Amino acid sequence: MTEVLLCKYGELILKGANRSYFEGLLMKELKARVRRAGNFDIYKAQSTIYVEPQDESCDLDAALDAASHVFGIVTIDRACVAEKNLESILAAAKEYLPQFMQGVRSFKADARRADKTFPLTSPELAAEIGAALLEVMPRLKVDLFNPDIVVRVEIRERGAYIHAGQFKGAGGMPLGSSGRGLLLLSGGIDSPVAGFMMAKRGVTLEALHFESYPYTSERAREKVLELARILCEYCTRIKVHVISLTHIQEELRDKCDEDYFTLLLRRYMMVLAERVARRNKCGALITGESLAQVASQTMRAISVTDAVVNMPVFRPCIGLDKEEIVATARKIGTFETSILPYEDCCTVFTPRHPRTRPELERVIAEENKLDFAALCDEAMETLNTYDITL
Repeated sequence: MTEVLLCKYGELILKGANRSYFEGLLMKELKARVRRAGNFDIYKAQSTIYVEPQDESCDLDAALDAASHVFGIVTIDRACVAEKNLESILAAAKEYLPQFMQGVRSFKADARRADKTFPLTSPELAAEIGAALLEVMPRLKVDLFNPDIVVRVEIRERGAYIHAGQFKGAGGMPLGSSGRGLLLLSGGIDSPVAGFMMAKRGVTLEALHFESYPYTSERAREKVLELARILCEYCTRIKVHVISLTHIQEELRDKCDEDYFTLLLRRYMMVLAERVARRNKCGALITGESLAQVASQTMRAISVTDAVVNMPVFRPCIGLDKEEIVATARKIGTFETSILPYEDCCTVFTPRHPRTRPELERVIAEENKLDFAALCDEAMETLNTYDITL
């Protein structure tokens, strides 16, 4: 019995004349990922991507896992294929579906006809499937409103596809369909979530991490690289750029008002991030800030840090509370790494009373105590890049 995957997408259907562009990106990403699981024929028809094994060495479980991490795919059906006649469909349903129905008490049979030449209507075919299953599993009950499981047959161009339940896909838009963005990857809980959320909207990620060696350790850097590796489960490849802020932080500590230290440091970060972004053809910066979570993330503080750059800054976590961010971090697998107790540069020389309602003029006055451009040039000389791939 032949099994295939039916990968279905959502909002791509609404793309009109541009739909083929998005479908092309989705197909390219899916093929690259599924290739590791064996020799599959992958093609699209009727708003569905078919993943068909070509030989016995194909690992359909691995292909399913790979497909579930591809942005743009909403649901995945693991289905068996039967000929488009009632006898073959019922025989396949009796043989294939019971393995998925162990332990359930009720079911609903559903049918859909993309091929309208099939002689039975959808309700008629669903009734036939339900009756056939009750023959081999008489303990089951039919529940049309709140079933434990829904079994379905889809009559399509190349055959009849029979499956039970759906696997959830990553959703969103195909990777690369919305340009390239530079994620400020701190090593905490929030920034990997922000990266995931923007990648889900089709943004190809690069990342920038700031370190302050010897105040921060090599373990802190490795932690960030591990977070990038986890994100690659969805993003395939991420370049992680690392810049040292040690000298900048020491200068701020020695020459500027302590209360403004965090704001000044973040302005340096934003300028350096913009330089790295433009060098790598990124159209926006991405941060994990959540409004009012810490002193540097008040509305006034954010406006002060944004004033120093001239490109969009995306903050997908801005309206989320910590519990919502943590829930997403657990879902994508970054949480346990994010909470490892290795310090980042933002914990170095932390002010006792950081400004939450800063005035831009005073911030600039403090900033003018240092040679801003020269310190940025010096920091850029410390840049190292790590290429992380799936």
